[in-house]
Amino acid sequence: MKKDVSFAVEGIRIAGEVHFPGDRSQRGPALCICHGIPSGEPPHPSDGGYPLLARKFSAAGYVTLIFNFRGTGLSGGDFDIRGWARDLESAIDWLSSRAAVDMSRLYLMGFSGGAAVSAYVAAHDRRVAGVILCACPADFDKLVGPQNLLSPEHFRRIGAIRDVHFPPSVDEWLDGFREVAPIRWVDKIAPRPVLLLHGAEDDVVRPDEAWRLYQKAREPKEMAIIKGAGHKLRLSQEAMDKALEWLGEQVN
Repeated sequence: MKKDVSFAVEGIRIAGEVHFPGDRSQRGPALCICHGIPSGEPPHPSDGGYPLLARKFSAAGYVTLIFNFRGTGLSGGDFDIRGWARDLESAIDWLSSRAAVDMSRLYLMGFSGGAAVSAYVAAHDRRVAGVILCACPADFDKLVGPQNLLSPEHFRRIGAIRDVHFPPSVDEWLDGFREVAPIRWVDKIAPRPVLLLHGAEDDVVRPDEAWRLYQKAREPKEMAIIKGAGHKLRLSQEAMDKALEWLGEQVN
């Protein structure tokens, strides 16, 4: 069963969907799925998006929440990586108030920039039982460096920054990417488990970033490099089957 939901963060409406498993007779495990930083490119017509992924995990018995971070989709606000971390904290708060959720079995699964935020939040929030990091960058240095691929102007063009006066300070906005960088936080997640999934053909976040994170992380940790897969790992059945298998090992 799917239900549209929303919650407020700092006065910003965050929109999402919760997908419930068929059996709701007792509290069950929960999964919060975090999308990546928008590219501005339209999705392929055959792409079922995150709702399709949520249905897959809810069918396997997980109360599954997907939502649009601020500045994206139906949510309000402007893209800000620190703000995304606060959005995710509030998503966890929302899940914690659901009668169907066993909060001792709440997991995060993030993709790309959403994986970075998931690592950051998991390191700070002990309510998170474990985390799956898909196509996760070790840091954002290559994007906020001389090439300036992450800039307010870019996100203004694609509609992720809507307020002409945002951000108040570009330097502070950029500092957020340095603060959230997963290489700073991935070792703080232990003793809770981490699964790193990465496409061998990822040309956006290279596989060596997964190796950097794996080496920094502490046990229990696991990594899988998916042959033939690119950056959008949610489109890889092998990757998502691995994520589902790993979750099953954790909750049972």
